[in-house]
Amino acid sequence: MSLFRCPLCAAPLEREAGAFRCGGGHSFDAAREGYVHLLPPNQKHSAHPGDDRDMVLARREFLSKGYYQPLLNTLCSRILAFPGETPALLDAGCGEGWYTAGVCQALRSAGKRPRAAGTDISKFALRTAAKREKGAEFAVASSYRLPLADGSADVLLNCFSPLALEEFRRVLRPGGWFLYVVPGPEHLWEMKEILYEKPYPNEEKESPYEGFAYREIVPVDGTVCLDCREDIQNLFRMTPYFWKTPRAGAERLAALDRLEVRTSFRVHVFEKL
Repeated sequence: MSLFRCPLCAAPLEREAGAFRCGGGHSFDAAREGYVHLLPPNQKHSAHPGDDRDMVLARREFLSKGYYQPLLNTLCSRILAFPGETPALLDAGCGEGWYTAGVCQALRSAGKRPRAAGTDISKFALRTAAKREKGAEFAVASSYRLPLADGSADVLLNCFSPLALEEFRRVLRPGGWFLYVVPGPEHLWEMKEILYEKPYPNEEKESPYEGFAYREIVPVDGTVCLDCREDIQNLFRMTPYFWKTPRAGAERLAALDRLEVRTSFRVHVFEKL
């Protein structure tokens, strides 16, 4: 039985012969790469929502070189500490699946048997995710209308993606864990100094949410050295700055062959009440 539910009638889905089907007679074909499209047409706001092919490629190439490995290691260590041998894991806004795959591999290496699912509104991202992590299910879906049953997830991971609190509360079981990753105050500060005349730090605050108990905020800070233009541009393309940087700033960054830049993340850990 799939972790996913039918987006039309909420009945359980089963995967068979290249499709996901529910008892209500609805069927959703699985793509060649293995993901399934569970975003109804009336929930789409464009023909191709989410990250485009170029942004996905940039993120895939950058992350595959391990620049954000300390963040992944932190997520794995926290999730491994949670109880249960067969956790149901949801990565909401999973992108190209780098974090999903890393966490799944860590759980399996520790002798656990995770049931994992990832959702994203970008089909381009899920093409990579489904090929990267064969042991998880992936679906094109909105975080604001997750195709999962109430209380079906033990762990919910959200890295730099929209915060859909109502849905996250719904799909997490009582006692389940929510890990919310946001950039720290000085994340990519040196790059921002090149892009903007007056950069400003990201806001850092503790934000309690109804239905969740704060357990900890884990800082993950470091420095990475990018020694080629390709890596610098891939980092730029995978950030929101790519879409809102003045041309002069983008040109200054494009001229660089080397960039040493701070990385700063905050992992907010909550328990569902």
